Amino acid sequence: MPVLAVVVGYALWRGHRARAVAVALAMIAVPVLVMPLKLWTDRPGPLTVESGYYPSGHTATAMVAYCGAALLLSPLTGRGTGRGTGRSTGRAWAMPVAVVLSAATGIGLVLRGYHWPLDVLGSWLLCGMLLALLVAALRWIDNRGASGTERTTGRA
Repeated sequence: MPVLAVVVGYALWRGHRARAVAVALAMIAVPVLVMPLKLWTDRPGPLTVESGYYPSGHTATAMVAYCGAALLLSPLTGRGTGRGTGRSTGRAWAMPVAVVLSAATGIGLVLRGYHWPLDVLGSWLLCGMLLALLVAALRWIDNRGASGTERTTGRA
């Protein structure tokens, strides 16, 4: 979550308030979606008889925080090219890093015995749908801004 907080702050500083709010709302939606499912399924964990392990809240939080930060950061990063490569360096790194961190979080929880694999898979699927909605919202915000209805700050 600190990564997301820093990126949201950066987006706000750069004048992208609507995009920052959309990503923050997606993060707020995680416990709103996960907690009722935990109560409804009442699934015990692999190392305990206590219940409430499906879906994995840690996996869900990591996925939305990292991928939300990547989605928010992408249009804010530079658009220069790498030395002699001719490839864009500004947008290419954020989402792959977010995916690796999200996958590592989920896999680590399973390997350490804190969650069943299905707990993590359920979170990935649930948050994949949430992130798809976030992408649609960000596209709508970008299209609205491109049409001239969103105030610009003049910052580069």
